[in-house]
Order: sequence, then structure tokens, then C-alpha cells
Amino acid sequence: MATRRQPSKAHSRYRLHVQLEDIEPTIWRTIWVEGQMSLGHLHHILQAAMGWTDAHLHQFDIKGLLYSVPQPDEDEPMPVLDERRILLKDVLKLNLQFEYLYDYGDSWRHRIVVDEVKKMDPPFGAAHVEEGAGACPPEDAGGTGEYEDFLNARKENRRSEEVVSFMTWAGEDFDPDRFDRHAANAALLRMAWNQWGNK
Repeated sequence: MATRRQPSKAHSRYRLHVQLEDIEPTIWRTIWVEGQMSLGHLHHILQAAMGWTDAHLHQFDIKGLLYSVPQPDEDEPMPVLDERRILLKDVLKLNLQFEYLYDYGDSWRHRIVVDEVKKMDPPFGAAHVEEGAGACPPEDAGGTGEYEDFLNARKENRRSEEVVSFMTWAGEDFDPDRFDRHAANAALLRMAWNQWGNK
């Protein structure tokens, strides 16, 4: 009698809880990704889901190993593995915690936890944001300390000089409490259609 073939790890889905560290109230997303995607693809997914614009360098730290796009002209204190060659199925497992660092200057640190793994067959080739909260800070906002100063000042007096100055720079429509899940998923769907991050 033929035995039933088990789905490969490449046909697993992973639910990632992504939280921007050291900011209150918390800014977070829950994202479903697929095992056949690469860490390089995950970088683009995180950018779209969080609301960043991919204007700065980044790296993943998984169990003490660093993954990014190697920069041949720069001296790295630690060897960096090419994220584009690493498939998620080969590094992710249930309850794994790792870090995604975006913008070496502002140092936006994201703690990522794999909180669920499901088998799927076949893969869809698209990521999906299940839920989330809080707007992504504007690019070049100065890191968590300066951004929290703005949030605290906004609580005390939305018309203060500090808040008005920040809002003028960030854009009058910026709302730190707003997260548009539909817009994030639309961006991820466009990525899947255009195979952005797969090349």
C-alpha cells in the first residue's frame, strides 16, 4: 500500500509576531509568510507590513548569525550571510525569536517570534498581515528615544511647538495610532504579483 506523502517544509506557513522594540504603546504586526520565501523576501515583507520605505540598510540576527545583503566595500565586524540565499523553511521553527534591525543610525529593532506553523499545499506566493496596531514611525525620526519624546509631548499638548514641528516635518496627516491593515495587504499583494523580493 502506498504511504501518504507528507508536505515538505517548503509548504509550511509561519505566523510571525513582529514588534518594534522600546516604544509604548506597542507597534506590532502579525504576518503570515511561506517557507519557500527567502530572508531577503522577508525583508521586503517587513518593510511593507510595518510601513517603512526601504531607505536604509538592515540585517537579521538569528541565533547569533547575521544575515543581510553583503556590502563588499565595507569592513564587517562579523561575517554576514547573504539573506537572498536563505529560505525561511531552513531557519524558522515554532517559538523561534530573532531580531530584524532597520536603519543602523536610528536603530529600529524589531523582535520577531514564530508563534504558529501550519502545513499548506500548494504555496500561494504571498504574505498576509493578519492584524496589527500603531503606525510606523516616520523615516529618520531619530530612533525610539526621539520618537517616544514626540509621543509623550503629543499626549500633554498637541499644539506644543515640539509636536507642531514634528507634524510639519512628518506630514500633517500622520497619525501614530493609525494602522491600515487593508493598505498593508494591498502592498503585499502587489509585491506577489510583481515578484518583488524574489529576484
